[in-house]
Amino acid sequence: MDPIPLFPLSHGVFPEGLLQLQIFEVRYLDLIRRCQRESLPFGVPWLTEGHEVQVPGHVPRLGDFGCLVEVVSVTEIQPALLAVSCRGTSRFRLVDHQLGAYGVWYGQIDVLPDDPPVDIPPDLQPLADQLGQIIAGAQKAGQEENLPLFPPYRLDECGWVANRWAEWLPLAVADKVALLGCDDPLLRLRSLADTLDLET
Repeated sequence: MDPIPLFPLSHGVFPEGLLQLQIFEVRYLDLIRRCQRESLPFGVPWLTEGHEVQVPGHVPRLGDFGCLVEVVSVTEIQPALLAVSCRGTSRFRLVDHQLGAYGVWYGQIDVLPDDPPVDIPPDLQPLADQLGQIIAGAQKAGQEENLPLFPPYRLDECGWVANRWAEWLPLAVADKVALLGCDDPLLRLRSLADTLDLET
């Protein structure tokens, strides 16, 4: 697979999650427009050290895992300022990366398998129920379009529920990267259940 353009962020995204961006750096304005025009994905690895905005003399450190995203919509707020909505697609392992033209990072990646459908066991059902209540509350209030996720809402699958909690919870970057790299959706959800127990 050819190297793909990367957009390192301190807040990443999981498969089927919503990523909203405001783009103003020239290097990313060009990238987003090209990805939209040619229907190309780009990669979002977690930024484990450094700055999202380019700082001369500073080299960011990227996490080992990330998520491919596709551009869903682009709105020009003003010249050189774009509001962009993206959908997470597939997890990947970042094998290597290097700085390319115009300051955009490019990465060699291994795309990881999609989560198999795994039913939620009874002891973890409360996590799906809480998520369902949030969605139902937004629907009742006519605010469903403001939810940071896309339908269909697969509340019966470990992977989908785990990914939503992993995006929403204020976890350390290292923990989110580890969850993204976990190939077992049941284990991913169980790890998050342990975290929620600690926070409640």
